[in-house]
Amino acid sequence: MSDLARMWAIALVGVAVVAVPGWIVHRFLRGRSITVHICLLLAVTVLAMLAGVVAVAQGMFISAHDLHVLLIVLGISGGVSLAMGLWLGRQLANEAMWADEARERERRMEASRRDLIAWVSHDLRTPLAGMRAMAEALEDGVVTDEATVHEYHRRIRVETDKMAQLVDDLFELSRINAGALRLSIGTVPLGDVVSDALASAEPVAKAKGVALRTEHGEWPTVLASEPELLRVVGNLLRNAIRHTPADGSVTVSGGRDEQGGWFAVTDACGGIPEADLPRVFDVAFRGEAARTPRSGGDHDGAGGGLGLAIVRGLVEAHRGEVAVTNVGDGCRFLVRLPVG
Repeated sequence: MSDLARMWAIALVGVAVVAVPGWIVHRFLRGRSITVHICLLLAVTVLAMLAGVVAVAQGMFISAHDLHVLLIVLGISGGVSLAMGLWLGRQLANEAMWADEARERERRMEASRRDLIAWVSHDLRTPLAGMRAMAEALEDGVVTDEATVHEYHRRIRVETDKMAQLVDDLFELSRINAGALRLSIGTVPLGDVVSDALASAEPVAKAKGVALRTEHGEWPTVLASEPELLRVVGNLLRNAIRHTPADGSVTVSGGRDEQGGWFAVTDACGGIPEADLPRVFDVAFRGEAARTPRSGGDHDGAGGGLGLAIVRGLVEAHRGEVAVTNVGDGCRFLVRLPVG
């Protein structure tokens, strides 16, 4: 019994020789990565076991050969344990980083959803209230002269078109966010898509007094889905027209460089504050105070807030990039796409 107690005491002393410095090192390494702490834990464990075995072996009359073999086995086991600890630590660190990023992304998405609900509620409440008032006036016979009745019918149709556009944008954005967007990728002449988008936006631009211009150049053929690409160009044009004052101009240019095909839409909006530039493509971001105020006409569209978010989603679905910068008295939206 006395020999067993002596072995216990010797083993504890040997373990303490390693464990105490290990605890001190751990105190100094607080705040370091998970990998460092796991490797330190395994190193202290292996070295403590090795120190205990060596200390006990001195009183067990183990032959030099057996002790040598035992040390080799412990060394190999310790090396494998440290290698596994290093690998496991890196895996845990990557998973922890991914979890933090996922939580942060979820928080941003939740905040974006709340902003979107508030924005949509606001943008639907106003036209619905106006349409209801006009419909009640027509139904009750409050308005009887032909010109006013015609104007009320026209206003109801205009507001209906705006809400239909808003619903369409919401549906498209939900497809993008849900990953349900299915693109039919093919080779698309970018110049033809831009021409179609310009022809569609021309009546809106004329009604507001905005000139649409194109810079002559070599339009590339890009890898894209034509309907979605047409929507990207159309959304950028409508956004540019909406924020460009009367007698201003919107310019579309394009070309090809070492990074692929590109096109740009440049407006005369007055510029965006630098702090707001990273948020331009966020859902429901408008930045009205930073840009030229819109006129009160009927051709301002649905009011922005979703159009640029849809642009970013569609461009990224094409494995492209979209960015905005301030140039001169306006903004330049640049889209890059892979070429065919």
